[in-house]
Amino acid sequence: MLSSFTAVDSFSSTNGLTLGIIGGGQLGKMLAFEAKRMFMKLAILDPDEHCPASTVADNLIVSDFKDEQSIRELARISDVLTYEIELANSQVLEDLESHNYPVHPAPRTLNIIQNKLKQKQFLKAEGIPLPDFEPITSRDQLMSTCSEFGYPLLFKACEDSYDGRGNLLIRSEEDIGEGLRHFLGRACMVEKFVPFSKEISVMVARSTTGQTESFPVVENIHDRNILNTTIAPARISDQVAKKAKESAERAIQSLNGAGIFGVEMFLKKDGDILINEIAPRPHNSGHYSIEACSISQFEQHIRAILGLPLTKPRLLSPAVMINILGIDGYSGPYVFSGIKDALQIPGLKLHFYGKMVTKPQRKLGHMTITAESIEVALTKAQRARKALIVESDKHGNTIGKATSGNNNGK
Repeated sequence: MLSSFTAVDSFSSTNGLTLGIIGGGQLGKMLAFEAKRMFMKLAILDPDEHCPASTVADNLIVSDFKDEQSIRELARISDVLTYEIELANSQVLEDLESHNYPVHPAPRTLNIIQNKLKQKQFLKAEGIPLPDFEPITSRDQLMSTCSEFGYPLLFKACEDSYDGRGNLLIRSEEDIGEGLRHFLGRACMVEKFVPFSKEISVMVARSTTGQTESFPVVENIHDRNILNTTIAPARISDQVAKKAKESAERAIQSLNGAGIFGVEMFLKKDGDILINEIAPRPHNSGHYSIEACSISQFEQHIRAILGLPLTKPRLLSPAVMINILGIDGYSGPYVFSGIKDALQIPGLKLHFYGKMVTKPQRKLGHMTITAESIEVALTKAQRARKALIVESDKHGNTIGKATSGNNNGK
């Protein structure tokens, strides 16, 4: 609603404020929980009427993320807009912002980040350390770049790509044809493979007032380009952690947007740090903060976009977060089993997103385990992974009805 909040950089109260969120997935749902706790109303735009956030939304607009009229309607019934997915229409958001409507992170920031090539080019111009990359302009240029970079290397789709689904590892020259077929008709780039020792990330919040605060550096373990496990804190030296935070904060300050940002990085074997990608929203690797930190990434995001004071996040306990993923080779209704066994593990918290159907490697939920040490948390996480099972529901029963089965360790 273009009301008294228009053109205001800082909100003095959340009482009666309506937060508009483009995207109603699990990130939107967890943002909504924090907004409700702070006595806000929620307006959500998502193409799925049964999206996870639909259960907590005061208003739900069922529409494509890029639909101009729907975004404008969302703005009309909201006091401030944010987004939990990079697929939002940055051009429409830019127009709203030009009329003094508060949109955070800034549409310009989204426009840069939602195109991976543009994101890399921007960060490179700012002097941020990155892996070598080149756009794919022709087959001859591609062959030349692959020869220069060496194998393995990565093909990446420039747009409409997240959760690793726009990445393809090319192991040899023989794989190039497969890569071109895989990304047929899409703008792509090629990136030099980094022989890293660890994948790490930092959640960085920047307020509309310019205040910046970082969460602890965490360690991420991926399987087939999908985040599998996050370990907090990362098993790295204090010196490396300091360098990672400084690099992440420098990147976010250069983007000049407000909100929470997930900064994924490679820690090389020689101790150097390269930024891989930035997400302008809450991030899967920040979920641990709900249980393990003095403030969650979701509350910090809301504070940041409303111009409210940010708090310095403190890690209260070592933690391990593991994703609950859809089973291979199956799409359709599903059920969880082993919930009672999982909840017998001390320090475990379950988060089920409420998605109606599963797909291979789809994120259906996550578990966070807090413990007195990382080693203990990892041991408990392994127990939890074996206890909680996702399986197909051949009878089409409602989600949550327990059965037995195996989800291949995912």
